[in-house]
Amino acid sequence: MTTAAPPARLDLVGLGEAMALFQPPPGAALADTATVEVHVAGAELNLCVAAARLGAGTGFCSRVGADPLGARVLAEARAAGVDTTLVAVDPDHPTGLFLKDARPDGQRRVYYYRRGSAAAHLDEADGVRLLAARPRMAAVSGVTLALGPGPRAAVTSVVRTARRAGTAVALDPNLRPALGPVERQAADVRALLGHVDVLLLGTDEAGPVLGVRDPSDPDEVFAAATAAGVRETVLKAGADGCYHAGGTPDAAVHLPSAATVVVDPVGAGDAFAGGYLTARLRGVPPAGAAALGNALAAAVVAAPGDTAGLPDRASAAALLDGVLRR
Repeated sequence: MTTAAPPARLDLVGLGEAMALFQPPPGAALADTATVEVHVAGAELNLCVAAARLGAGTGFCSRVGADPLGARVLAEARAAGVDTTLVAVDPDHPTGLFLKDARPDGQRRVYYYRRGSAAAHLDEADGVRLLAARPRMAAVSGVTLALGPGPRAAVTSVVRTARRAGTAVALDPNLRPALGPVERQAADVRALLGHVDVLLLGTDEAGPVLGVRDPSDPDEVFAAATAAGVRETVLKAGADGCYHAGGTPDAAVHLPSAATVVVDPVGAGDAFAGGYLTARLRGVPPAGAAALGNALAAAVVAAPGDTAGLPDRASAAALLDGVLRR
């Protein structure tokens, strides 16, 4: 495998899998479309693209195949302003891909073809490579934990040793039933919480991950996360917006969603995370960071695709400037 030397210290590096995404044009279905659109997506890369749009120095740590889809992943990440020198090119395994289909009821259904992919062969060496670059923050998710023993070792090595390297850790559980029993995924996430600086949690994940009696009570969720060793929690509530920390880490404050049009909800959580983390790295308090995350999530859900709806660089810079001035 081949990699290049990373640049000067980055603000944020995501560790995970990026894949080629094939989806029909708006209004068409996979079963009968004659053409498909090709994009690049993946939870951690989506997050990095959102952060890069805001001007953060971002990088992506992964593996791709020595194939046209791998080349496309690298090219589109670079075009989005994400450094790819921490991505290894694997000549022995292919780049993963997935399909997204529109259902008659307007919902989206996703089909993954990632078993045996290059990124499914991530291991502890990839985590070591990431931390050797000394980013200010590493962003990981439960998706990568669930890809197999090697990726689980990569994430675990980063999370458990990041603070010694001077790197903060952001963790999004991103529990996915398609990747195996949710209880097992939640247990893997739970084992790492004592090393997490920022937990980006969905309301539907609070029960499995934290074992709270009432997942609908944000104060109970925040208190449970703090008791587990998490330094800062933000609770993503989908159409209801989010909850961020108030005067104390355990005091949850509600912020309504900024979305007015919903075309495709996929990618909203990643955009929110990219905005929230970028703002926090710039010293913005949780309330302002959550507002920026909400704004990016609202933009993403208003357009098809995981990142196509993100504001352009000038608009994103104005959004960030707005929360910096608060």
